[in-house]
Amino acid sequence: MTLTAHVPATAHAAARTLAERGVGVGTRIAVEGTGDVLSWLLGADLLGAATLVLEPTWTAADRAAVLADARPALIVDGSPDPAESIARDGVFDSGHTGGDGDPYFYLPTTSGSTGTPKVGLRTRSSWIRSFEALGPVEGPVLVAGPLSSSLFLFGALHATWCGADLRLHDQWRPADAREAATVHLVPAMLAELVADAERRPGPSALRTVVCGGAHLGDALRDRFTRAFPEARLVEYYGSAELSLIAIRRDGELRPAGGVDVDVSDGVLWVRSPLAFSGYLRGGTLEPAAEWLSNGDHGHLTGSGGLVVDGRGSAVIASGGTQVPAEPVEDALRTVPGVDDALVTGTPHPRLGLLVTAVVQARQPPALTELRAAVRDALRPELRPRRWLWTTSLPRTASGKTARDVAQRQLRDGTFDAVPLTAPETAVPDTGSPGPIAGTES
Repeated sequence: MTLTAHVPATAHAAARTLAERGVGVGTRIAVEGTGDVLSWLLGADLLGAATLVLEPTWTAADRAAVLADARPALIVDGSPDPAESIARDGVFDSGHTGGDGDPYFYLPTTSGSTGTPKVGLRTRSSWIRSFEALGPVEGPVLVAGPLSSSLFLFGALHATWCGADLRLHDQWRPADAREAATVHLVPAMLAELVADAERRPGPSALRTVVCGGAHLGDALRDRFTRAFPEARLVEYYGSAELSLIAIRRDGELRPAGGVDVDVSDGVLWVRSPLAFSGYLRGGTLEPAAEWLSNGDHGHLTGSGGLVVDGRGSAVIASGGTQVPAEPVEDALRTVPGVDDALVTGTPHPRLGLLVTAVVQARQPPALTELRAAVRDALRPELRPRRWLWTTSLPRTASGKTARDVAQRQLRDGTFDAVPLTAPETAVPDTGSPGPIAGTES
């Protein structure tokens, strides 16, 4: 099915401004992540140009490295002047006004959680096909995250492609989602949405929740169904480089149409028409290989489903046992009152690394319940040995848990959390946990 959607007048204003500054087919521009990202990107696309969105939280060194690879012709900020708009609507579809073919339109960047962000280059058709695979949704559509994140930008452009009313919010507040028909989010946000509905049940306009991620767990899905019986949950797995890889259908993640997935030594490899074209190095495109991997581990089921086990970096070597973090985190998220969980390793003189669980919750959860959850789901050697509570886990720009940041803060003793012991830790008088002061329990 082919759908088109009207491009807003502000995008035509952006196109007029950019054209006056020499932007045309094949040009690359950059837009500050604090500006009107969507208007500038759609305006550049009307001209056949490609847009890099600059992440406000990058360090000066990372920003300089990204710009050196992207080589944009200019950097824009703020909002285009509506007075400059052309008095007609354009159409966001598979064509553009700047020429023929399949132009480059977006420069995705990696999250930078494991080093300097890399700059990619993708064509419009790679995301148009991803929109088609995901299918239409009804509006209003809530996207409550920065458009410097490819996941939230994907959600915003998907809503534009659907012709749906789009609501962009700078901050994520679960209560806002109840007033939207559709919301794009990540697993941690979904957990917060469900927990909020459990604490404050009431009417909701939600009909579709689109969640980008591969580690929800059956317990969270069941809680979602109970909290929002009138809504459907659409889960997809993807990355900035590979776009949409798989969608959950019939209870399993299954590769999107035209996408091939293979496993070699436990590592997932993908061949896809939705993938990016390659990385930019010093302004020059290094074409991507036919088969690509983002480093995730996983396996295929006998029925053709895909199970994502997580990144190799999310495996903890503890006492000779390789402990994958995601299954432990999934078990912890089943505990009532737990909004999210992160499992990592902290130094131990005998074991090398101690499996450490950091649980995000408004109030300190009962340690007995946490231990019961992992005891029911996991073998003894996979269970956490150290327990910490925080009201806020560190996040990347897309809202995902910043695992490397948490590991560094735990190592440096600067993580804002307190140990959980039996009897349970009292709620701090300040209403938020302070620096870690205890040892493993």
